Amino acid sequence: MTNYSFKQYYRNRLERFEAYLEQSLPPIPKQVSILSDSMKYSLLAGGKRIRPILLLTTIECTNQSSDFALPFASAIEYVHSYSLIHDDLPCMDDDSLRRGKPTNHIKFGEEIALLAGDALLTHCFYLITTSQVTNGIPPETIIRIINILAEKAGVFGMVSGQVADIKNDPNSSPKESLDFIHKHKTGALITAAIQIGALLADTNETDFQILTRFGEEIGKCFQIQDDILDVVGSKEKLGKSPGSDERNNTLTFPGIYGLEKSYELANHCYEKAINYLSGTELSTDHLKDLADFVLKRDH
Repeated sequence: MTNYSFKQYYRNRLERFEAYLEQSLPPIPKQVSILSDSMKYSLLAGGKRIRPILLLTTIECTNQSSDFALPFASAIEYVHSYSLIHDDLPCMDDDSLRRGKPTNHIKFGEEIALLAGDALLTHCFYLITTSQVTNGIPPETIIRIINILAEKAGVFGMVSGQVADIKNDPNSSPKESLDFIHKHKTGALITAAIQIGALLADTNETDFQILTRFGEEIGKCFQIQDDILDVVGSKEKLGKSPGSDERNNTLTFPGIYGLEKSYELANHCYEKAINYLSGTELSTDHLKDLADFVLKRDH
């Protein structure tokens, strides 16, 4: 696919997703309208939306429409937005800028930011279990999706990744700790998006496992590139101040391996991801384009 064609594909999916995401927000009692404002502030702040688009694109690999999966794609973004709100808190990464705007706790205060994150996380499960959403989807598929989402967002995924990020394990080497952090904190939800897409598309187990391996490598590639951009990126493109990893003494690929080796590792993950896709007969061109975007992005 040409670069122009991919940009058009991405833009179309992004516009369709953003339109659904905005109307997916729950009606909140006027007595707590500040909660609604805080949730909207982070959820609708834009961004790459790589996770929901990966989910939708995975479904389209089976040559079917992904419109029915927009609630599931939104649920993934609810979880991601919650994690960003909490990551930015003073007790975590203590960031004051996100996507070019003041972080949620700067805008609404720490207490509301914390609760808005909690609300986004819990509402994601409501989104994917209403009767109009689950109609026509086998109950066992819905249960498996809930299991994956809870696994990748919780103690087996993002939460453990965040704990490892702020509390170094003295019994692990820096490289071991770094791999654990990135696999759980970032890679888990990216992999979950692809796995959920595969389940909704009713792929066979072989293709499910191939897509899972693809997701794991793209998740690692994504985080390595994030680490690189925190060193070489600009505030204008990143929407936040670069150099926060160094200021916070965070374990990163450039910090451990250096920039040149980090670029090599990102490319290696990308190549492994593409090689995994060669093992399936699914229509994976758009997934390959997304992998290329993850590798070459500048924000």
